[in-house]
Amino acid sequence: MEPMSLLIVTCALFVGSHLILSHPLREPLAGRMGERAFQIVYSLVAIATLVMVVQAWRSMPPEPPLWAVDDPLWALASLIVLVASILFMGSLVGNPALPAPGAAATAQRAPRGVFAITRHPMMWGFALWALAHALVMPTPAQLVLSATIAFLALVGAAGQDVKKAKQMGDAWRHWTARTSYLPFARQFGGAAPWGDTIPRGHALWGGIVLWLAATWAHGALGYIAAGIWRWI
Repeated sequence: MEPMSLLIVTCALFVGSHLILSHPLREPLAGRMGERAFQIVYSLVAIATLVMVVQAWRSMPPEPPLWAVDDPLWALASLIVLVASILFMGSLVGNPALPAPGAAATAQRAPRGVFAITRHPMMWGFALWALAHALVMPTPAQLVLSATIAFLALVGAAGQDVKKAKQMGDAWRHWTARTSYLPFARQFGGAAPWGDTIPRGHALWGGIVLWLAATWAHGALGYIAAGIWRWI
């Protein structure tokens, strides 16, 4: 199989297995196997298919970039990754979508910080991360990989709304009524104040630390220097 065909097939397996196990097969399999056993199988399948994607991506021959990449584009991509890091870190605290005790009670709180921006800050963080990589590594292989990650994140977020509505009922529907799927949709629509979207401390400072560490590691591990380290 040609390298690009292999990459596309492995990406399709990664996305397809994730969506199928997350939604239509989750309840019947978890009911038969038990939730803990299902989580183990789910994790193993996710890891195995992700490894296949990474190996296929690494096996791609050198490709010329589809557009020129200069410092302004690197600066834009670095800013996008910073925003993605803030969204991700903010999603780890007070997120009713996470499988934790008290999720229904959390969904009754007023959305603040990253949750006032979107009820899926983690998923949008992944999508923005993929966008940033596509901007500064504009090869066909990278575009396929970035599109795969963004598609899985955003389609997965929509599927999560359906799944959580079944699991949490009115609690999740109450949460969706006060939040938005698209970032800043409620603010642009005049339904919520812009001041609510200011990231909380753990999101802002945690995101900055994550961004600094991840971009430093990018160069330290032998990849292209990224973030502020590109100019230091």
